[in-house]
Amino acid sequence: MQLDKLPNTTAIINEVEHIYFSGTSYLGISTLPEFQEIIFKNIKIWGTSYGSSRNANLKLNVYKRGEEFLSNFLHTEDCTTVSSGTLAGQFAIGTLEKIVTSFFYMPKTHPAILPKNALPVFDENGLNTILIDENKETICILVDAIAALETSPFNFDFLDEISSQKKIFLLVDESHSFGVLGKNGNGISSRINSNKNIEIVTVSSLTKAFGINGGIIAGKASFINLIKENPLFVGSSGMNPAFLESFLDAQDLYKNQLKKLQDSCNYVFENLKHLEKITVSKNYPVFFINDEKIADYLLTKKIVITSFYYPTSTKKINRIVLNANHTKEQLDKLIASLLSY
Repeated sequence: MQLDKLPNTTAIINEVEHIYFSGTSYLGISTLPEFQEIIFKNIKIWGTSYGSSRNANLKLNVYKRGEEFLSNFLHTEDCTTVSSGTLAGQFAIGTLEKIVTSFFYMPKTHPAILPKNALPVFDENGLNTILIDENKETICILVDAIAALETSPFNFDFLDEISSQKKIFLLVDESHSFGVLGKNGNGISSRINSNKNIEIVTVSSLTKAFGINGGIIAGKASFINLIKENPLFVGSSGMNPAFLESFLDAQDLYKNQLKKLQDSCNYVFENLKHLEKITVSKNYPVFFINDEKIADYLLTKKIVITSFYYPTSTKKINRIVLNANHTKEQLDKLIASLLSY
C-alpha cells in the first residue's frame, strides 16, 4: 500500500479513508499544527540543515542546551546527539568494541545494536555460563528496553546473577520507550537497579515518540567523550539544529500528548484485556494479535494496522499502534471490530 500523504489517525488507501493504527508516532506529534508551527519557527532561525562537524571551531549553542536537557531528563552524566537512532546504536557499538572482550544479547535485540559474534544471555540451561564464571573481564549486554512482540520492559533481575568479577556495560535501546514510558516519558534506563560493576549506556531514536529526526547516546561522561573522539563522529554532521531546538520548545506539548495517550491505552486495555489472542498493556500504546489473518480482516473494516516480517522474528508481526490523537470513536470502532472477530 502506497500513501501520498503522511497519515495521522486516518490514511487514504485506494481513495478510501481508513483508520490508521500503525507506525511509531506514539505521541501523534508530527502532524499536529501546533508542533509544525514550532518547527517552522526554528527552521527560520537554524535553517533546514547544518552540514558542519560538531568539533569545528564554530559551534551552535543549541547542541549544548539540548544535550544538557537530555542528560537531566535521563538522569545521566552526559549525552550527545547524532543524526539518527540507528547511527546512535552504531556509534555506541563501535566504541564498545574497543573496550569489551565479548557481547551478549537479550532475546529479540534490534539489529541496530547487534554486533557480529554476539552471544545469547540465556541458553537452554539458563544464564550463559560465561556470565557466571569468575574470570575477570569487561563485557557488554545488549537489550531493547521493550523487545519486539512485547508490551512491557524487560525484567533486569538477571543482572544480580552475573559474576561480580565482570565489568558490565549494559547498552539499552530506548527507541520504543523513550517519550512513552517513565516519568514524563524519560524511558526506563534510569529505573534499572545496577550494581557498582554495571555501567548503563542508553541509545534512542527521537523520531518515534518525539517526531524529530535524530538520535541520542547517554551515559557516563567518560563514555560520551569516547564517542566524541570517534573519527566518524568528528567527520559527520550533527543532528538538525532546528529539530533539536523544537524538541526543547515542545516539552509542554509532549506532556499533554503523553497524558492523552496514557488515557487511550488504559481505555483500550480495559476493553480488550480478556481476549486470549491479544497481548496488551494499559501503559504501552502497542499491542499484538497472534493471528495471521487479523490484518486482512481489519482492512475489511477500513482499519489498517502494521503487518510485516520483522528482522528479529520468523513470524509476521501484526501490531496495532495507538497514538495520542485517536478519538474515542476511532478507538471504539477498533474495539468493536476486535470483539466481533
